[in-house]
Amino acid sequence: MSYEVTATRRRPQQFDELIGQEFVVATLKNSLSSGRIAHAYLFAGPRGVGKTSAARILAKALNCPAGPGTDGCETWEGSEEIARGTAMDVIEIDGASNTSVNDVRQIKDEVLFAPNSSRYKIYIIDEVHMLSNSAFNALLKTIEEPPPYIVFVFATTEIHKVPATIRSRCQQFNFRLIPLDRIRECLAATTRELGVSAEEDALGWIAREATGSLRDAYTLFDQVLAFSENSITLDLIHEKLGLLGMERLNALFGAVVRSEVTAVLDLVDEALLAGVSVERFIMDLADYLRTLLLITNGITREGVIGISLDRIPEEVRSGFSREQLETANEIVLQLYRDVRYSVNQRFDLELALSRLANLRKYLSPEELVTRVDALQHELIHSAAHHVRQDDSIGREVAGTERAPGVSASDDPLVNDSAAEFRAAKDDPAAGDAVTEDAVTEDATAEDGAAEDATAEDAAVGDSGKPAVLTGITEEHVRTIISRFKTQRIRVASLLSGASSWSLGEDRLVIAFKDNFAAHSLENDRDAIRDEARAVLGLAALRLDLIVEGQNPVVQESPPVAEHVEMVRRVFRGEIVEGEQ
Repeated sequence: MSYEVTATRRRPQQFDELIGQEFVVATLKNSLSSGRIAHAYLFAGPRGVGKTSAARILAKALNCPAGPGTDGCETWEGSEEIARGTAMDVIEIDGASNTSVNDVRQIKDEVLFAPNSSRYKIYIIDEVHMLSNSAFNALLKTIEEPPPYIVFVFATTEIHKVPATIRSRCQQFNFRLIPLDRIRECLAATTRELGVSAEEDALGWIAREATGSLRDAYTLFDQVLAFSENSITLDLIHEKLGLLGMERLNALFGAVVRSEVTAVLDLVDEALLAGVSVERFIMDLADYLRTLLLITNGITREGVIGISLDRIPEEVRSGFSREQLETANEIVLQLYRDVRYSVNQRFDLELALSRLANLRKYLSPEELVTRVDALQHELIHSAAHHVRQDDSIGREVAGTERAPGVSASDDPLVNDSAAEFRAAKDDPAAGDAVTEDAVTEDATAEDGAAEDATAEDAAVGDSGKPAVLTGITEEHVRTIISRFKTQRIRVASLLSGASSWSLGEDRLVIAFKDNFAAHSLENDRDAIRDEARAVLGLAALRLDLIVEGQNPVVQESPPVAEHVEMVRRVFRGEIVEGEQ
């Protein structure tokens, strides 16, 4: 007996043998048992899911000598002819090669003749969507009112190409893709039938590659069996078919988790030299990343992920977050779409894998927002701590110490700090805010701290040493800095880092260790000068912000009268010398 491929040998011969089409089977059986037989059926669905097989089984059931039966009626001699497609009264037509009006006219002429030896003359037209519009139009009347002994069965993989006028005259059945588990069970039954040993993962890979088509699975199984010598293993499939293989994929993504770009690129070179094509490489990457994404989302069933969970190392399984894996899948899928237009496919592949090697540095927008909120929270609490720490100093120098019997809640400075904390609490970006009770407790605690303030609380520079003061007292410096504590903490912090303060001849020079502080305070120069002038009691004051060992960053104009300066600030103008 000649060799018969698995897809033909295991073609369903009865309704109950159709895999994954329970709705179609139940409906057709009920129609046959009740005698409600339609004159036209339309079977639609993906390739390799049993449409033509169902049409032949229906033909056998309709023409069974014992009457239309639900079991396919395998006992009479005509059933084998129908199964082979050679029965005289069951005419199978390929719609792709019989597309013209003349072909349809031939059918219209033939339907006038009764069946030769059967109850029904059945026309099975496969890929019916390939008929031309003229052919469909010519067939309309025949389908709508055929002779009582005529039954049409149409099969198509592209139902949207069948005109609505045809669909409305047929009973439509939608065939579904076959689940992966069912395909793997059919493959396992085939291996037992043939006496072949096969790994579960190998059968799972074949079932997954079939993408829901049982015929595709049988075809691929025959190919694998041809080089496996009755022992099918996943490693052998990867080797013979030019695939990456689990061992190489695990090594590749282990290097990706460790951000070892050199090792990743070396593995790419090794795989390409071994004969793996770039497109196959990308497809295997996408499949592996899909598996990792499913595992990260808690899906571990082998029927879904396609392989045993223990075949992927724990380092790789837990190496990425869900957001990072989603980004990796997007990179690989976009690579597959772009690679066909690439100047050099290998360059694009290496670039994508180099990006994947830095995947652990990727932060999703949600993670960035969380980190920014955390930084804001830290800054606000740090600023609040400095305000509470220096509050007593500013109160002592400015002469605002509370008199005996005055409570913290009546102190304006304490109330200002509490208001600031309330504003921070109402701000959603501030994170966990300080409660009003906590503010009051901190303010009360400051009463004792103010009494203990000593000369050790002097302003200090960047190095932690006291700033050098010339012509200006330490109390004056503290007071100037304290005036910025509440509203401009940044200015107060930068002024506290000054290395020296020098006052002479209505000119105040503040020196810093580096350019950063001096330049950062340029926009606040006028405010600093005004506060210093008020503390020092001077009508006019010139301010220079310099870096140690350098000239002033910006040279100011000579001092002017206070009323002139007020006009300049109100109208935001410039002072120019006029003619005398």
